[in-house]
Amino acid sequence: MARFNIRITRPRVTSPVKSTGRTAPTHQGGRGHLRDNRSELFLLAVANFVSQQTFYEDGEQRDERFAELVRVLAVGDPEWTAGLLHWLRRDGRMRTASIVGAAEYVKARLDAGAEDGPSNRKVVDSVLLRADEPGELLGYWTSRYGRAVPKPVKRGIADAVRRLYNGRSLLKYDTASKGYRFGDILNLVHASPDPQKPWQGELFRYALDRRHHPEAAVVPVSDRVLNAHRALMELPVGERRAVVESTDAADRLAAAGMTWEALAGWLQGPMDATAWEAVIPSMGAMALIRNLRNFDEAGVSDEVAARVAERICDPAAVAASQQFPFRYLAAYQHAPSLRWAHPLEQALGHSLDNVPALPGRTLVLVDRSGSMWSPLSDRSQLNRADAAAIFGTALALRAADADLVQFGTNSAPVTYRRSESVLKILERFGNLGGTNTAEAVRRHYRGHDRVLIVTDEQASFSYAADVTAAVPATVPVYTWNLAGYRVGHAPSGDGTRHTFGGLSDAAFRMVPLLEAGRDADWPWIR
Repeated sequence: MARFNIRITRPRVTSPVKSTGRTAPTHQGGRGHLRDNRSELFLLAVANFVSQQTFYEDGEQRDERFAELVRVLAVGDPEWTAGLLHWLRRDGRMRTASIVGAAEYVKARLDAGAEDGPSNRKVVDSVLLRADEPGELLGYWTSRYGRAVPKPVKRGIADAVRRLYNGRSLLKYDTASKGYRFGDILNLVHASPDPQKPWQGELFRYALDRRHHPEAAVVPVSDRVLNAHRALMELPVGERRAVVESTDAADRLAAAGMTWEALAGWLQGPMDATAWEAVIPSMGAMALIRNLRNFDEAGVSDEVAARVAERICDPAAVAASQQFPFRYLAAYQHAPSLRWAHPLEQALGHSLDNVPALPGRTLVLVDRSGSMWSPLSDRSQLNRADAAAIFGTALALRAADADLVQFGTNSAPVTYRRSESVLKILERFGNLGGTNTAEAVRRHYRGHDRVLIVTDEQASFSYAADVTAAVPATVPVYTWNLAGYRVGHAPSGDGTRHTFGGLSDAAFRMVPLLEAGRDADWPWIR
């Protein structure tokens, strides 16, 4: 009689976030599970905005845990750590964490005298994608380790400078508010111009003079943007309003690299509808989204608003912006006019393209406990509770047959219709107190084909070794960790229990892989 070669046999699969077999209390006193260093660092990195308070960890504690994990793995597993940092800045969309991680990677390897693995210079260069980021990395290094900047850091920054510095980026980022101006960075790292950019030598000299001898700084003749900007700046204040009222206003402002942030200061007057309509064509998608309220208050025309709406919900623009899905919720909450609701809903949908259409019956549990409500950063009112609700709702709407449940101390189904807007369904979620995950699983699991739990994993009330014990061992349980705390609520990495993390939808790619009987690996390993 066949025991293994039968139709219902499933291959055993593994996923990268792995438990060690050791246990420790969660922050709420439940019995939790420790993970290996790579898993702990990954989950923390994809949720860490750096220097930001969370419900259970203050910013300093969280940052030190992150830095220590990077230092350990930079020496013990440099290939993996370099891959994480490179991916984190790009697909992971975590700017500051990747910059901090690169600095700590280099420091640890220099202290240890390590020479294997990717070069320190290459790792530094790999996390710098915007022209203000060389200054960010230098600011972090010198504030933490002093003014002696090692050669690999200098060389990596110099490589990035050659890639990133141009006239437009100088106008946008080389401002008096920065501790390290472009000229300071060029002096420190001694970046030579890119041979493939014959104009860059003049630009570097101008950046140096602009910083150290502004009275003698001469705009490079070869740079059209800088020359157009100079021409605008030389206009008498009384003549500037005529520029934004002219028929070619949008072209002139764009050609001069005039940002919306700089326009009000240049005009020395209000940002009325005319001013906004002149600069809107050169604004990026996320700049548009952040200013929807300003457009309404200024009274921009319906015709211009329609063009804005078309741009912010364009699938290519959404993909290029690489913004987290919850950014669209923030815009929806703060834009007063209903004319933005539909395009924001469309944009949110495009940002959730990785959410799979799961077959069969799915139980989706969304953590709405008190610890999920702390802001993601001190500059935002967005929180993990709402991020969890976005992802959970999207999962339910895409699935063939899903029960959507919110939980805390208690739990309750969230009603929805398949044709409804994600943003409207979010209004039905509440704040449910503690984190009784085990009870929510026991109460709502009814023979589903899989369970997905979107949570910070800080379970309480349960003294069982595994809060998912009510689900049969043959049924997959996927935990999506949105906070990156050290201790998880269930075992992970083998069989039918898996954890992934992050504040974007990319992690969902793992679910179809695992259910197809294929092992899932770290997202930068293809």
